[in-house]
Amino acid sequence: MKKENKEKILEMIHKAGDSKNYETSWDEKGIPKSKKKSEIKKGRASKARGARFELKVRKDLEEKGRIVDKWNNNVDLEKKRMIIAKRKFNPFSKVMTIGTGFPDFITIKPVYREMYSVIGVEVKINGILSKQEKEKCRWYLKNKIFSQIWIAKAKKDGRKIIVVYDDFNEKYLNK
Repeated sequence: MKKENKEKILEMIHKAGDSKNYETSWDEKGIPKSKKKSEIKKGRASKARGARFELKVRKDLEEKGRIVDKWNNNVDLEKKRMIIAKRKFNPFSKVMTIGTGFPDFITIKPVYREMYSVIGVEVKINGILSKQEKEKCRWYLKNKIFSQIWIAKAKKDGRKIIVVYDDFNEKYLNK
């Protein structure tokens, strides 16, 4: 056995036995995965914070007169086509998460007679998209799925959090 593999295995065994600081689970192949309990707590808190902000964005868009719905599609960048977003299953709470598409929302607003403004909205507290998310946005705009894509981010005004929208074209394409 190689020395670095042996050290890795011994470290995994040590973490699995340290129930005060680590939580260990096994994947479908039987390989143990140890996570720091403090990191798990941070993850739960940031996920809840993101969900609260997403709800705030939805309410803000509805107040602006837009029809809002969860977007349940995604883009397969390899095949260059739109696909149905995968649903995520949580085996512990026995809950299936629906609406894991990209972007988070589709918003529609009547403009004139039978013409509508269709905009995709991605909610990011910090307002920064990953490289893959930028590619997906470019694909949506190129294929005219959305007329615009907005990135909703949080801006602090004292203790109050205000929703600010950045246009994807202005922020990433028109530089």
